Amino acid sequence: MADQNRRNVRELLLSAAVAGLALISSAARAEETIKVGVLHSLSGTMAISETTLKDTMLMLIDEQNKKGGLLGKKLEAVVVDPASNWPLFAEKARELISKNKVAAIFGCWTSVSRKSVLPVVEELNGLLFYPVQYEGEESSKNVIYTGAAPNQQAIPAVDYLMKDLKVKRWVLAGTDYVYPRTTNKILEAYLKSKGVKDKDIMINYTPFGHSDWQSIVADIKKFGSTGKKTAVVSTINGDANVPFYKELGNQGISAEQIPVVAFSVGEEELSGIDTKPLVGHLAAWNYFMSIDTPENAAFIKQWHQFIKNPRRVTNDPMEAHYIGFNLWVKAVEKAKTTDTDAVVKAIVGLETPNLTGGLAKALPNHHISKPVFIGEIQDDGQFQVVWKTKGLVDGDAWSDYLPESKPITADWTPPINCGNYNTKTKKCSGQKY
Repeated sequence: MADQNRRNVRELLLSAAVAGLALISSAARAEETIKVGVLHSLSGTMAISETTLKDTMLMLIDEQNKKGGLLGKKLEAVVVDPASNWPLFAEKARELISKNKVAAIFGCWTSVSRKSVLPVVEELNGLLFYPVQYEGEESSKNVIYTGAAPNQQAIPAVDYLMKDLKVKRWVLAGTDYVYPRTTNKILEAYLKSKGVKDKDIMINYTPFGHSDWQSIVADIKKFGSTGKKTAVVSTINGDANVPFYKELGNQGISAEQIPVVAFSVGEEELSGIDTKPLVGHLAAWNYFMSIDTPENAAFIKQWHQFIKNPRRVTNDPMEAHYIGFNLWVKAVEKAKTTDTDAVVKAIVGLETPNLTGGLAKALPNHHISKPVFIGEIQDDGQFQVVWKTKGLVDGDAWSDYLPESKPITADWTPPINCGNYNTKTKKCSGQKY
C-alpha cells in the first residue's frame, strides 16, 4: 500500500509539473507576441461599412509581421464582433484590454460606439485609434482621432456648395445619433454666421437602418422647389443609405436639381448598389480610391493581393487605419515599449505618409493633419475629385462656431496636458494628463 501511495504521489507531482510547464509555455508564447485589438462590427446594420476595416487591419498587421514585427515580436490580431450593438462595444473593449491584454485597439465607426468605448479606455488606460469622421467636441488622452473633424470635412463641403454651386437652401439629413446631431448643430451655426435664414434650413433625422424614404424624399423635393438652389448635406450612416439613394432616383431628383453631399458614403457603400441614378452627387472625404499617386497604387495592389479579389474597393476610413497603424508603429519604436503613456507621449509630432501624396502628422490635440477632397460619383461607383484644399488641414477638436466651444482647446503636451482647456479661465475640465 505504501508503494502504491508513493506511486500516486509521484504521478500527481509529475502531472502538476507538466501542467506548470504548459502554463509557463503558454505565458511565454503570449509574451512573444504583441496583441492588437480589432473592434469592428461584423454583423448588424454597420457591418456594410466596418467589415472592410477589420480586413484592413489584418492586412496591415500581416504586412508588419513580414517586416519583422515590432520590438522583435510578432503582432497578433485579436478580432471581436460588437455586432452594431453600442453597449457591446464597451464590453468588448474591456475584454480586449483586461483579458486579452492588447497594446492598442483599432476600431469603432459610429460616434455612439466610440462614446461607449471612451470611458473604458480611459479607466483602463487603453489606447484607441478611431478611423472615421466625427463631430468633434472631444479630445481624450486615450484616443487618437485619425478620421476627420468637422473642419476637415463638413465645413469645407458646405463652403464648396455655397461658393462653387451657389447653394441657398440647405437640407441637413442624418441618422438619429450623436454624430449627425452635433455636426448639424455646428453646420447650422456656421450657415447662420454666413447669413442663411432659419426658413432656408431643413433638418431631418431617421433611425439606424431606416428604409422607407418616400415621404422624406418628397419633403426634400418640395423644399427644393422654391427656385433657390438647394442641396442635401447627408450624415446618414450605414445601410440606410441604399434605400435613400434609390428613392432619390425613384422620385427623379438629379444632382443638377438637388445635389447631395455625403459624409458617410464612400466606395464601399456604393459597391453594393446601382450607381447610375447617383451620378453627379457628391461626397466629402480626405481620400478617394481614384486619387492617382504611387502610394495609393501600391496600397490598392496590396489590398487586392491580400483580399484575393481585384474588384474590392478602398475608402477613406481604410486610409485612416493605414495612417493610424503606421503612426502607432513609429511611436512604439520611438518609445521602445507598447506602454500607453509612453506611446501617447511619443506619438505627438510624428509624421507618416498618407495615400494622397502628403504626410499625416499627429497633433498635440490627438487629431491629425489631412487634405480635404470633394468627389463626384461616377457610374462605376468611383469618385472624380472636383475640388480639394490647397494643403493639409489640421484637425480641430473643438468647433469655433459653437459659443461654448470657441474658447476650448486641446493639447496633450506640457504645460497644458488637457483635452478641454479653457483659454479664457485657464482651467482644465475633465480628464487631465
